Amino acid sequence: MNATNQPTITFLGAAGTVTGSRFLLSCGETKVMVDCGLFQGLKELRLKNWAPLAVDAAEIDAVVLTHAHLDHCGYVPKLFEQGFKGKVHCTEYTAKLAEVILLDSARIQTEDAKWAAKKGFSKHNPPKPLYDEANAMQAIKHFQEEKFNTQIEIAKETFVTFYPSGHILGAAIVVVEFFGKKLMFSGDLGRDHHPLLVNPTDFPAGEFDAVLTESTYGDREHVAATADFETAINETIAGGGSVLIPAFAVDRTEVILMRIRELMESGKIKRSPLFVDSPMALKALDYYRQAINTSSGEIRPDVVAQWKDKDPFDPGSLVELHTVDESKTINDPTSPCIIISASGMGTGGRVVHHLRQMLPNPKHTVLMVGYQAIGTRGRALVDGATEVKMHGEMVPVRARVENIEEFSVHADSNELIAWLQTSSIEPKKVFVVHGEAGVAESFSDLIQSKLHWNSHAAKDGETVIL
Repeated sequence: MNATNQPTITFLGAAGTVTGSRFLLSCGETKVMVDCGLFQGLKELRLKNWAPLAVDAAEIDAVVLTHAHLDHCGYVPKLFEQGFKGKVHCTEYTAKLAEVILLDSARIQTEDAKWAAKKGFSKHNPPKPLYDEANAMQAIKHFQEEKFNTQIEIAKETFVTFYPSGHILGAAIVVVEFFGKKLMFSGDLGRDHHPLLVNPTDFPAGEFDAVLTESTYGDREHVAATADFETAINETIAGGGSVLIPAFAVDRTEVILMRIRELMESGKIKRSPLFVDSPMALKALDYYRQAINTSSGEIRPDVVAQWKDKDPFDPGSLVELHTVDESKTINDPTSPCIIISASGMGTGGRVVHHLRQMLPNPKHTVLMVGYQAIGTRGRALVDGATEVKMHGEMVPVRARVENIEEFSVHADSNELIAWLQTSSIEPKKVFVVHGEAGVAESFSDLIQSKLHWNSHAAKDGETVIL
């Protein structure tokens, strides 16, 4: 059998970096892509989104999405633009949330291109988006919703099963049987005791030829819940300032709102105006409410029992800002409030306008509550930057900036190892992906030392015969 007729996997993204999740399975004429995400962070990574794909998109038979975050689904519209004509297979809520995220991504790119043209700070002439809303809508029409725990055939000798991963609503661990080879993709693995979602499914049964595991936090352990979050809020509001929380629109906003409601109801923080300023976050919030009210199997039973037909996200002071004009009313808040706005890394969207207004004022506080990729504005703030670039200008950082790690919905190194240990049979090969340079290697070494498994940190562009 020659190499072209042997099943292979090629790492087209999320290898040596966290973002840009794209894994290509090939055998003969059959090609299937698992995840189809955008690169984020450093400019050299973002430029990869514009580079020609290493495979003819028209030759890909199907796409499988583990979940709806932009670094896992954000390249799908571009794939269609390049000739892909197949189905995009994903769970119900991944389809719903990916629609929200892709349309928002297209809108932000289009607006940023217009702003760059107006201000003249883009190297492109004229500035253009990677894709627009028409491209995104074309892609969304090809989504195929699939059920959890049910095997489906998506291409020749290619069978897929989705299992809940507890990361965000709709997120899945994906098992693929491909020309007689059995693979598992962890996607982004959640943590036990998510305030809304059921725990990640244990390692699915069976012998696997290859396992791809994420390693976003593969070199560290999460800190336990601390008082930093409530302390920072209390001190800021007492000093007459406001708190800005750049938060991922999907799941992180929901988790933060639940915590704030609990703290306000218990009297641990002062009841203050609470704004959610992100159309994408508000749409996602409605899907989480829907999942609770319909007793979705992804929602923890105790949450359904307590909150069905109620709102666990509103402490009584929640204000939802849908329009741009509404958003502008809080650009430079004059009385204490809490603002949650996307994007979570401060890379785009309405939060950039709030950062621009609030960062120069020492009365305000910015709370970073999620993973901050290298090269993002959020990472620069966490790393102590004294000024950051926004809309072509340098903005001084005088506001208090705190990095709050307790809200992560990514498993840390110990939690990832514990999940891998639920396997009944040692996999033949483990490929470590979704880790920054050095982190994936570190986690691969940990797998070898703790589990004595054959593990390897995948390289960008690498092709492996299964």
